[in-house]
Amino acid sequence: MSSIDIGSRLRNVRTAHNLSQRELARKTRVPNSTISLIESNNSNPSVGALKRILDGIPIGLAEFFALEPDRPKKAFYSAEELIEIGKGGISYLQVGERIFGRSLQMLKETYQPGADTGKVPLVHEGEESGIIVSGRLEVTVDEDRRILGRGDAYYFESKRPHRFRCVGPVPCEVISACTPPTF
Repeated sequence: MSSIDIGSRLRNVRTAHNLSQRELARKTRVPNSTISLIESNNSNPSVGALKRILDGIPIGLAEFFALEPDRPKKAFYSAEELIEIGKGGISYLQVGERIFGRSLQMLKETYQPGADTGKVPLVHEGEESGIIVSGRLEVTVDEDRRILGRGDAYYFESKRPHRFRCVGPVPCEVISACTPPTF
């Protein structure tokens, strides 16, 4: 199973069935954190654990591994075609309808004043980068914390604990990219 991107494949199948990680966790009695770790490729599930998760979708192991990513042929996207994958005070507009099988994820992020990615820092494989378009964003990587404004940028390995928070009275817009896709 190591040559197959199980994380992206599971995320694609789950979202295609309109299930959140929490809904799938509730249906399968597998902790949400475990599903998150698998989808971010930070954990390799046993065949039994993967089958239990897939039973909640439902999809069989053979069908799961037979799925081939649809390679996008489309090259251009209007603003209305960007896919919203955020929630709450953070909007993540994704370029492209599917990230399954892709090695890069591009987002237009909007953080409402005070919006935060959470008290627990994010950690996953890959790299990410972004440029602040407007507003101010507090970015914490490891113990280093900076407030970035228009035109400022960040780039780091995503395995370093990180967190984002909008500071100031106006929303913050960021154009970002990460590899591999993490949402």
